[in-house]
Amino acid sequence: MFKRNPRKTKFRKGRSALGRRNGIADWWSIWRVPILLAIVSAGWWFLYRPYIAEQGWERVSYRFAICGEPWSGAQGCVVDGDTVIIGNGPSRRRIRLTGFDAPEIDGDCAEERKRAAEAKRELHTWLARGPFEWTGESAPPRDQYGRELREISRVSPNGKRVLLSKYMIDRQLASESGWGSMATQWCQ
Repeated sequence: MFKRNPRKTKFRKGRSALGRRNGIADWWSIWRVPILLAIVSAGWWFLYRPYIAEQGWERVSYRFAICGEPWSGAQGCVVDGDTVIIGNGPSRRRIRLTGFDAPEIDGDCAEERKRAAEAKRELHTWLARGPFEWTGESAPPRDQYGRELREISRVSPNGKRVLLSKYMIDRQLASESGWGSMATQWCQ
């Protein structure tokens, strides 16, 4: 019959009878790719992701008055529950705060106008609490009326970012805005 080649029956040093490596070398060959991927993913998660998340937020320390009242040192004023103005004259900028929709000052009914006045006061109070951050940096997007569109937030003492939109919606002074949001009927 067939004769076996004596070379093929001998085992090479460091390999088992099945031709696999032994010990640590065998373990490393199986797990090296998943381990390296886990290390790279963890590095990205803890080091680079927070940096990306903070991109686009600009710190703002303006003082705001309510439009129509004396400004006395304020750099801007609150127009209504979701719009502010910064500056005067040619440098004047109108800013629409995004993520929520406040009732209109000249609303369809007394209830909407009352809610709009409350939202305006609450926005002024929130802005007066100190520095905050908004998106858009030096070239924010604009709406059809030419207003800058900015999302606004503040970092709480525990380090968590609190969005103004959530704050206003939670106090029932605004409704959600954006894709899929239903318009709130303030007059009922």
